[in-house]
Amino acid sequence: MDIIDFRAYCLSLPEVEECFPFDDVTLVFKVAGRMFTVVGLDNPIGFVVKCDPDRAIALRDKYEQVKAAFHFNKKHWNSIRFAGKMSDEELRREIRHSYLLVVQQNVTPKARRLEVLGMVNKEQIRDDAERF
Repeated sequence: MDIIDFRAYCLSLPEVEECFPFDDVTLVFKVAGRMFTVVGLDNPIGFVVKCDPDRAIALRDKYEQVKAAFHFNKKHWNSIRFAGKMSDEELRREIRHSYLLVVQQNVTPKARRLEVLGMVNKEQIRDDAERF
């Protein structure tokens, strides 16, 4: 996976928007106004995703390319390099996990969250993180 594939996959998910809220080189992807992944365009070697805390540690232990995210809450955010032993499908799995985690836990108000979850269910987007 490269930055082009990464961006295309993120934008394929329901209700995703891209923006530059921090500076002109840090591309942020949001679902319903809530950030779920970030990539630096000045040196796009990887991306940052939100993650269940126990899963975040397990991924860091299993894959050399997964580290605690710099400038983020290290309990909840991982930095993942594009190059490494993780396949493109595994990288997409982590993007989906972040996306769904943010939808379920951070999208407010509840009516908006239910609206987005309806779209997610219609498109059959699943968090297959338990396959890890």
